[in-house]
Amino acid sequence: MALSLKMIRQALLGGGLACLALLPQAANAGTLDDVRQRGTLNCGVSQGLFGFSERNSNGQWSGFDVDFCRAVAGAIFGDGTKVTFVPLSASERFDALREKKIDVLSRNSTWTLDREAGLGLLFAGINFHDGQGFLVRRDKKAVSALELDKSRVCVQQGTTAVAGAEDFFRTNSMTAEIKTFPDSARTLAAFEAKECDVMTTDSSGLHAERLKLAKPGDAVVLPDIISKEPLAPAVRADDIAWYTIVRWVNFALINAEELGVTAANADEAARSTKPDVKRFAGTEGEFGRKLGLSPAWALQAVKASGNYGEIFERNVGVNSRLGIPRGLNQLWLNGGILYAPPVR
Repeated sequence: MALSLKMIRQALLGGGLACLALLPQAANAGTLDDVRQRGTLNCGVSQGLFGFSERNSNGQWSGFDVDFCRAVAGAIFGDGTKVTFVPLSASERFDALREKKIDVLSRNSTWTLDREAGLGLLFAGINFHDGQGFLVRRDKKAVSALELDKSRVCVQQGTTAVAGAEDFFRTNSMTAEIKTFPDSARTLAAFEAKECDVMTTDSSGLHAERLKLAKPGDAVVLPDIISKEPLAPAVRADDIAWYTIVRWVNFALINAEELGVTAANADEAARSTKPDVKRFAGTEGEFGRKLGLSPAWALQAVKASGNYGEIFERNVGVNSRLGIPRGLNQLWLNGGILYAPPVR
């Protein structure tokens, strides 16, 4: 039996997520059982964003968000290929999740209060610290977003970038014509056709979309970051047990990088004598059982996709097509703000 939004809010007001987890309805929501019975994880991704989720001519998916889906499947099945990818536009992604067309949304989505409290969703921890930026044509000769007064701005409907752009221009006493488009392809096409002077979305998305231009070198991503855009996987709020699984797979990928556990040495990690690695590998403690998973759930997630650093560098890092520096997405040990609770 699913929890109503009213019940969820009452539980949160009465004592937070811990109180919600005690409700019997939460335990019976059964997303994990549904996934196991179906034999595949239904994962919502974008319709095609370089570095995050893209499908090649053979129908094979790759990208940062895709790899997260595979890690969740790995934790559940011990097989990261047991994923059905569901491409979704920005405007339909949350409805698809609420209507149970997908089990988890891994689609470069910003975690906001309105989305979580207003839509009955839970975001399972930040996995990419991003910020809204601007893409301009090089011949505009702009070096700062403060030079964009009186610009025509292309932005995709159903994204936080719409309000972000409006706030930026209003805050800086500038004017702009905000032109919205139904999807990312139409937004980019409008920018390329010079219907707009500027395109705005998350900075990572701008690096990806720029590569789709006929002449990528004719456009540049400005260095200005005008907002916080914490990107996070999302699930429905009616199944706390499932939320906990997805959240801890996210944490496991980060912890694996910190512990030095990789896709290549995961089997070796299972033989480690280090206490923190033993707990992570499931050879000490009963953490997998508490999640409803096998003892080796975390190692299985890493074997499916690699640790966080491997996923980042392979898909969007400085040596990838996108060439995005780790920046804030470095581990806290290396000067970033990426941090996960330990498995203990």
